[in-house]
Amino acid sequence: MLRVDKINTFYGSSHILHDVSFEVRQGEVVVLLGRNGVGKTTVLKSIMGIQPPKSGKIIYQGEDITGNQPFQNARRGLALIPEDRRIFPNLTVEENLLLGVLHKKNKLNVPAQFDLVYSCFPKLEQRARQMGGSLSGGEQQMLTIARALISNPDLMMIDEPTEGLAPMVVEEIAEILRRLEKEGTTMLLVEQNYQLALSLCESQRAYIMEKGQIKLCGTPGELQACMAEVEQCLGVKL
Repeated sequence: MLRVDKINTFYGSSHILHDVSFEVRQGEVVVLLGRNGVGKTTVLKSIMGIQPPKSGKIIYQGEDITGNQPFQNARRGLALIPEDRRIFPNLTVEENLLLGVLHKKNKLNVPAQFDLVYSCFPKLEQRARQMGGSLSGGEQQMLTIARALISNPDLMMIDEPTEGLAPMVVEEIAEILRRLEKEGTTMLLVEQNYQLALSLCESQRAYIMEKGQIKLCGTPGELQACMAEVEQCLGVKL
């Protein structure tokens, strides 16, 4: 479904991504791991078109989308769930969700999509008329994921969904992601919680980044066999 081929991305003169290559196949959950500042978020922004690479290619569903505008990629079925959530605080939960279907409303059964989202996020249905800014941090994270899910995307790119949340809320978000994984949702997940991330990708692949490059790749079992290298890249004892 997605192939990233030797992309190099810059912020001004700062070279952030160095020949980054990986792939995501239909129905997979692929995880990007790494310390803060290694370029994980920039990978997602490069794919979405927010920060296009200066070289390399991004192939999505067989077509070269390198340098496309974000709205073009959204219409193609890419969805980005940003780390900073970016909900609209002065709109209700329902209005925030409606924004997720604007670009596809003529192609979707909108009531059915609301039913799907509310089945995954019953708390959001209870708070449908509540302003987004009045939600807790965990509820805002749920709303951000739900706003992407309601558009029925082909690929969900999720940036640090558990960052800054209480352990109980982290587990709640994890259960939602596990449900989506079991239902065959294709996801590219950026996450610092190593154990959580690998529990989501199960026997599939995780990529570990260091200094803007892919340093390691493997299934959870393969990464377990080279744990010393994994810990060196992540800078933590696992």
